Amino acid sequence: MSLLSKFKNDLLLGKVIRSSGALFSSNTISLALSVVQSILAARLLGPADFGLAAIIMSYASTVNGFLSFRMSELVVRYGGEYLEKDEKEKTAALVKAAALSEATVSLFAFLFVALTSALASQYIAKTPNTAWFFIVYSLGLLANFNTETSTGVLQMLRKIKYQGFINLAQSLITAGLIAIAFFTKGNLQFVLSAYLAGKVVLGFGIFSTAFYQLNQRLGSDWWKAKINSLPKIKELAHFAVSSNLSATAILVFRESEILWVAYFLTSEAAGYYKAAYAIVSLLAVPANPFILTTYPEINKLVVEKAWPRLKDFLKKITTVAAVYNLALAAGFVVFGKWLLSIYGAQYVAAYPALLALLVGFTFNYIFFWNRPLLLSLGLPEFPLKATIISGVAKLLLTFPLVPRFGYVAEAALLSFYYISSVGAIVWRGIKEIRQNENRSHH
Repeated sequence: MSLLSKFKNDLLLGKVIRSSGALFSSNTISLALSVVQSILAARLLGPADFGLAAIIMSYASTVNGFLSFRMSELVVRYGGEYLEKDEKEKTAALVKAAALSEATVSLFAFLFVALTSALASQYIAKTPNTAWFFIVYSLGLLANFNTETSTGVLQMLRKIKYQGFINLAQSLITAGLIAIAFFTKGNLQFVLSAYLAGKVVLGFGIFSTAFYQLNQRLGSDWWKAKINSLPKIKELAHFAVSSNLSATAILVFRESEILWVAYFLTSEAAGYYKAAYAIVSLLAVPANPFILTTYPEINKLVVEKAWPRLKDFLKKITTVAAVYNLALAAGFVVFGKWLLSIYGAQYVAAYPALLALLVGFTFNYIFFWNRPLLLSLGLPEFPLKATIISGVAKLLLTFPLVPRFGYVAEAALLSFYYISSVGAIVWRGIKEIRQNENRSHH
């Protein structure tokens, strides 16, 4: 049988690709709108204010991430297992516990941003009279009080395609408002309000959709399930805490780049970095649907202990990911300067940063399944360790290199972090599968 035939006849791979394709279609339109709104905001505001907007939005999301317990992963990991066994009461109790926990965290995150807004304005944004911008934008944290849990529910129920429709709606609203700001010569406040409106639509849209789908699957009284009926409370708590620590480490070392650039340099430098980062982040568009649809399938294969099938599945999805990621990366190398020029002629200066980021992002999205695999295998601590070791090395190098070589050094360090941490996680996951396979043969 030829390699192409093996791919065409793989029912599981076909299922994942079809599900990813449905989500990808919506996400592609959302992406186009996201790119348009980003370009309009960059051209309207200029590098300094564009960077300031990125700083304000990044600060809110970073604070939320520090406190977040990654409830989507908890719901998929254990809720998926309970559903496979038709244990609806346990599934309902798990979702209820996750939802209440996430809502509490969202409230604390909002209060933290409000209390520290003056410090963020002084030491990160380095722009007077901007503290209230941080507070107003952080209202989006309250609107997204259950987004992680709801996303996990849609993954668990194989209804993740609805997230694509909601993403599209929020992108339409945000892009429309920013277009109005662009043509009416709006200001930073208008642009931030547009992004906040999108956050509100996304948060309440995903929550209401997940709530409806749960009613359909578990019955309208699912929310009355008693949390103390859950088994493995300690295991669940351990998983959630490990996911929280891992998410926190990822935020410090990877997703708070704009804040580090602003702290060491200027909001203008953050604006250039943001433009390069936004373009390279387009690699996430085909990857994110794949991540959302493959995690439940990986988890199912692990529950079934289907080790040969799991290895085969990982090889095939890695091959698919490598083909499209390398093709996209080549396109960014060739057309990167032109893409940056659309943001404004001054943004072409960020091309070296774009190239530096591209190396790590491409590697990361080829092996996009690295962390979900270890979570399914019950090894949430290893991604945390790999993240911390690689991240600490990156952070130690940030202090001497970024002030001297600028935001291009930050981009190169982020690629170093991706390759070292993801590489270690992939190695550990493959090793665990082989060990489990050998045990099953004895």
